[in-house]
Amino acid sequence: MTQPDTDVLIIGAGLSGIGAAVHLGKQCPGKTYRIFEQRSAMGGTWDLFRYPGIRSDSDMHTLGFNFKPWTEAKAIADGPSIRNYIRETADEHDITRHIQFDTKIVAADWSSPDQVWHITSEDTKTGKRTDLTARFLFMCGGYYNYDEGYRPDFPGEDNYKGQFVHPQHWPEDLDYTGKKVVIIGSGATAMTLVPAMAEKAGHVTMLQRSPTYVVSRPAVDKLANFLRAILPDSWAYALIRWRNVAFQQYFFRKTRENPEQAKERLLKMVRDELGPDYDVEKHFTPHYNPWEQRLCLVPDSDLFNVLKSGKASVETDHIETFTEKGIKLKSGKELEADIVITATGL
Repeated sequence: MTQPDTDVLIIGAGLSGIGAAVHLGKQCPGKTYRIFEQRSAMGGTWDLFRYPGIRSDSDMHTLGFNFKPWTEAKAIADGPSIRNYIRETADEHDITRHIQFDTKIVAADWSSPDQVWHITSEDTKTGKRTDLTARFLFMCGGYYNYDEGYRPDFPGEDNYKGQFVHPQHWPEDLDYTGKKVVIIGSGATAMTLVPAMAEKAGHVTMLQRSPTYVVSRPAVDKLANFLRAILPDSWAYALIRWRNVAFQQYFFRKTRENPEQAKERLLKMVRDELGPDYDVEKHFTPHYNPWEQRLCLVPDSDLFNVLKSGKASVETDHIETFTEKGIKLKSGKELEADIVITATGL
């Protein structure tokens, strides 16, 4: 049996990779490990994505590590706060020295006779390739295509004279102040972008083929902050984590047991937010039951607030073709757009 270069090779230095390293160090202190990260910084999703408003759509008391309390006031956290949380964890557990940045895996083959993985890595800056062996391979690189987000081909898109932007590769110098913006899609990314961009843009339109269930909840967990003020952080965190997991499981189970009742409650919440004159049936009533697809979370009703203010709007329709100035819909309506954001997948 071949002696490996390292016992464990972890692929990715994001939330999963750093968490795996901590657990490995605690539970298998005699094992050696290395972390290969394709990018130049740790953080994974939370370092790569830099679009306006980037945030979690789960509370950090359940998304966070079970061994490191989340102590920020906001439970629905922004991207930079999550990135700092990951980096703090790495520093506290002396993980950073194990990370080899700018390194991607180009081949990994298991050898039964040798009982090791034969791995080929590549330096993303120089192209130099290196071989090594590992007993275990932990794949913590996520499920996105980090090089290129998903973007369908749109009819007539070559006619469009404005700017296309994909959220996964957000231009640092993009100035959308006073601009007409159309965001294609209504998943978590679009729900985040609409209220964030509406503050500066002239108008933001979210264009969707079909609606998504949307639920609002407070960004700040008052009970968590209260418990943290009177209890040690670890105790408060454990209690809130248990409460949130239990509630989510209960909510999911009840939703699946009685989907029609759950659907009506979710839609009533939206009607209460947007008022009787808003067409909730058209824009926020999906043709499927809750949890057949994931619900979208909006903190502090931020999406609903910009819709009510008139800074943003929703169009539920299909694209017929792009024009020089924007998008013509199958209904015949035309949307003018200086910038089109393709929030169509990662």
